[in-house]
Amino acid sequence: MTLNQYSIAQVRDRFAQIIHDAENGKPVQIVRHGKPVAVVLSLEEYQRLTSDQVGFGVDLAKFRQKYHIQSLDIEQDEVFNDVRDHSSGREVSF
Repeated sequence: MTLNQYSIAQVRDRFAQIIHDAENGKPVQIVRHGKPVAVVLSLEEYQRLTSDQVGFGVDLAKFRQKYHIQSLDIEQDEVFNDVRDHSSGREVSF
């Protein structure tokens, strides 16, 4: 994603347009002396980035810890052995 970029001086003149762009899903990068110093983005995007939602891996680790999965002495290979078809599959020619 390419960010629209404005200097601090330009922000003063184009503030309404910058807010409009951010609201419409186009974050805007603010630069000072050519170096990025800030980004203006929509409230929705900010809330998404700062929410407490975590990924699958974190949730899985919490589940394993909560239910003491390691102490159950279960082998993963035994549990998932019959799940995958181990046949070689169909013939393919290149």
